[in-house]
Amino acid sequence: MQKIRVGIVGYGNLGKGVELGILQNKDMELVGVFTRRSPDEISLITENTKAYHINEAKDMTDIIDVMILCGGSKSDLPIQGPEFARLFNTVDGFDTHVKIPEYYDEINQHALQSKKTCIISSGWDPGLFSLNRLYGEVVLPEGRNYTFWGKGVSQGHSDAIRRVEGVLDAKQYTIPKDEALSKVRSGQMPELTTRQKHLRECYVVAKEGADLSQIENDIKTMPDYFRDYDTIVHFISKEELDRDHNKISHGGLVIQSGRTGLNNENNHIIEYSLKLDSNPDFTANVLLAYARAAYRLNKEGSYGAKTVLDIAPAYLSMKSNEELRRSLL
Repeated sequence: MQKIRVGIVGYGNLGKGVELGILQNKDMELVGVFTRRSPDEISLITENTKAYHINEAKDMTDIIDVMILCGGSKSDLPIQGPEFARLFNTVDGFDTHVKIPEYYDEINQHALQSKKTCIISSGWDPGLFSLNRLYGEVVLPEGRNYTFWGKGVSQGHSDAIRRVEGVLDAKQYTIPKDEALSKVRSGQMPELTTRQKHLRECYVVAKEGADLSQIENDIKTMPDYFRDYDTIVHFISKEELDRDHNKISHGGLVIQSGRTGLNNENNHIIEYSLKLDSNPDFTANVLLAYARAAYRLNKEGSYGAKTVLDIAPAYLSMKSNEELRRSLL
């Protein structure tokens, strides 16, 4: 079997999850990990594979089929996404929902010029949840769609807090509000604001001497992340964070509530849920499935930026189309 040769950019929780996920995908192999840190600081699990400085990636375009970008959406991917789209087929989990259209346009421009296939926003939300929102609204057009996240740790929001001046470390929990969830599940189809659906709870370790009130204000007023939510900020020690908040669990729900019949007399609920022990491990496996799709699409000459909404499910599987028809239909 000719294996898909994968590179990883970034070796935080997500990058480590991608490395582990490759071991479960027998049609893939890890070529290397690319980091802004000193490569000597990186200890990989994969035998006979090494870490490289990120600047070395440009010299390895002929031995990497797909590069998986594992940086954060706030500061890393807006820069790295376009840069790597000029050189590689890529997959990322860009998750700043309101900025996806402009991010797509920029990646698409570079990917078309370089004849690469770059799949963006392909985690579980955006990603798998995006597909379920689509399936829900096309099956029940007379209805409403709702997405609830958590309770769990948001990697993107935690990363955004860590970028705030004066913050040493942080974890952010997204928590659905029970009242809103109950109304949706009952079929009431309520109109809910962002603030009515979720609470964001932040546990922050501040640097010594930092202005705590300024940190709290910077978090609560951060656009695209916290400004539109009820947000609680707790300041705790590094020891407390490491002891009490060392898990990276997450999950959520996509619910489509709709009606059918001559007089809309029949109520229907579609509910899709995830319960994840490890958010980065699960997200990594979604990215790997879409790396397979990126590789195949590029071989077919389908260039440019893509999202999960553009890609047929069969492209994600190691199985042939014949096997899929026999085993899953």
